[in-house]
Amino acid sequence: MVVMISVENLTKRYGGYTAVDDVSFAVRPGAVTGFLGPNGAGKSTCMRMMCGLTPPTSGTATVLGKPYAALPNPGRHVGVLLDASAQHAGRTGREVLTLGAMVMGIDRSRVDEMLDLVGLSESEASRRIRNYSLGMRQRLGIAHALLGDPQVLILDEPANGLDPAGIRWMRGLLRGYADEGGAVLLSSHLLHEIEVVADELVVIGRGSIVAQGTKAELMAASGTTVRTTDDAAFAGLLQQAGLGVTPTASGLQVEADPLAIGQVAARHGVVLTELRQASSAGLEEMFLQLTAYDAREEVAA
Repeated sequence: MVVMISVENLTKRYGGYTAVDDVSFAVRPGAVTGFLGPNGAGKSTCMRMMCGLTPPTSGTATVLGKPYAALPNPGRHVGVLLDASAQHAGRTGREVLTLGAMVMGIDRSRVDEMLDLVGLSESEASRRIRNYSLGMRQRLGIAHALLGDPQVLILDEPANGLDPAGIRWMRGLLRGYADEGGAVLLSSHLLHEIEVVADELVVIGRGSIVAQGTKAELMAASGTTVRTTDDAAFAGLLQQAGLGVTPTASGLQVEADPLAIGQVAARHGVVLTELRQASSAGLEEMFLQLTAYDAREEVAA
């Protein structure tokens, strides 16, 4: 399998505190990989290590087979957006992109293409960044990440500050980029922001990977929701059949596919009022369970 980003046993310690603990995963071309975890779980630290901004304590991170710092003219290969607020407040949006084009050695006509792509008008592009909203800074940051026509995008919380229309626009942009063969690593602490667009998910909590796989695999792992006229009695029958059952507010969460559950119901004449494969709601429940111990603001990202 072709790998665009490879993270192997990546660890970062600050004194006695371990921010990232033995993290390994890969990002392939043609896919959007969602990097999920609560605030403070270690996502930003991982991404800073991938981009050469924070030295790892141990482990490696490579992009296109090399450490980021070893890439010639890296902006032509990897587009990065780690902090939309870290742009020079006194420059205009156009000036930021023009300077980027000069540094990368690309035609300045690309600046107009990117401004059009991200929906910044001429008047907005001529405005000082100190007068930009966070959503406008995010759009400018995405324009800068795409400026060099890179093969890989590394984006940390790019939906922050975007309104619902902006989030939908961003999803479409990233989906189109991946469909053309690009690789996207997209971090968020909010599952619904990227659940629609992501092909693969990496879930991190307290600095360690707690789950990873395709979206379909993780949804299957979260089981099937079932409701009957007597949930308690049916739970006992399912357990007798060797199936894992967890009562929830919406019925029973069963660690099996709908066919296996339906067969148990048919054998015992149980009336089912609901039977459905885990949906995004099931995926969200799994995400919250996996990261519940780390869902707090105080931990450093």
